[in-house]
Amino acid sequence: MKVFCLGGAGKIAREAVLDLVQYSKFEKITIADYNEEEGKRVVEWLNDPRVDFVKVNVHNHDDTVAKMKGYDIVMDGTTIALNGKTTACIAEAGCHGINLNGFGEEDPYHEIFVEKEKTCLPGFGMTPGLTQLMAMHAANQLDTVESVRVSHGSYRPIAFSKSITETTTYEYDPELPGRVVYENGEFIQVPPFARPKEIKLPEPYGTGTQYIIPHAETKTLAKALESKNVQLIEVRGTWPEQNMKLVRALYEYGILRNESIKINDQEVGIMDCIAEYLSQSKEGTETKLYGYALHIEVIGMKDRDKVKHVLTHTHPTSDGSVEGWEGLRAYTRNVAIPFAIATGMIAEGLVHEKGIITPEEAFKSPSLFFEELEKRGIFVHKEMEFINVPAKVNSNSK
Repeated sequence: MKVFCLGGAGKIAREAVLDLVQYSKFEKITIADYNEEEGKRVVEWLNDPRVDFVKVNVHNHDDTVAKMKGYDIVMDGTTIALNGKTTACIAEAGCHGINLNGFGEEDPYHEIFVEKEKTCLPGFGMTPGLTQLMAMHAANQLDTVESVRVSHGSYRPIAFSKSITETTTYEYDPELPGRVVYENGEFIQVPPFARPKEIKLPEPYGTGTQYIIPHAETKTLAKALESKNVQLIEVRGTWPEQNMKLVRALYEYGILRNESIKINDQEVGIMDCIAEYLSQSKEGTETKLYGYALHIEVIGMKDRDKVKHVLTHTHPTSDGSVEGWEGLRAYTRNVAIPFAIATGMIAEGLVHEKGIITPEEAFKSPSLFFEELEKRGIFVHKEMEFINVPAKVNSNSK
């Protein structure tokens, strides 16, 4: 098997490649990136004979397709803005595909993947991705589902890479149409910072306020749980407190609209200026606490009992006590490892659906995925309680 790691020199993608080197069955692992210097540095860091480098520019469609042909799967670690172009290349090259974002740019290529009997899984990392599997693990134990609340804390600097800066500004864009909740059979548009809710994340993250964000889980879970009569789906998220304060201020002052201003007779987007500053500053590229935390709450009925499932996840600490998880890597590896696991499973033929598919369709047995995470030191914890039924015994498990 061969994997083409597009954008593989990025800080998250290189960690996914490391996981492929350590755990996968791939016989050839190609770092494909426009940044030749950084790409070759990653090859040297990995120090494995299966790993090589090829320079690629996704804006050159024909050349990119030619370089992808012959690979079993493309693990696409590029930014949201490029996912339409990259998916077009993957589809034409006749490869399986997977990316981290899943904001819908891939959808027009569904029929091409079906015709070529290939799978494309957009939006699979920690969230979206693992979050859907955790929600489905709980929902599969219920007869009907009343509500699903997906929450996460993403503890990383606001601008340690351009793709992360883009994600930050994208999610709180005031004009974004995809910021929705699912309620009583309808998708309802909400503004930035809507529906604040206190969410208790595992330590060391603790309790904090989270707001609705525009993530794929809202729509994919609505589809997956339609037969269970789901009434409410909300997806929330947070970043480090200082990040949230900054984004709130940028929103309130209208800066997130990225309107053009004139500086020395040149027109530039005001948010573009701030993003450049953040990417070059200590404040934009460092934070005190690194890592990731998920909290999934699913409420529904089992037989005649109302039941609440709460699933959380933990990982090695960022304090340097576990080698390979120091500082920023406690964040990047959390995103990268589920990405890599899913890549390997698709390539091995463990995912049977063709075309553009969702995480829920890809992995119908979440427990198998959880087992793979445990091998890497990432654990999914499960709690269940019966609501208003005191005689019942509650349960906890890893």
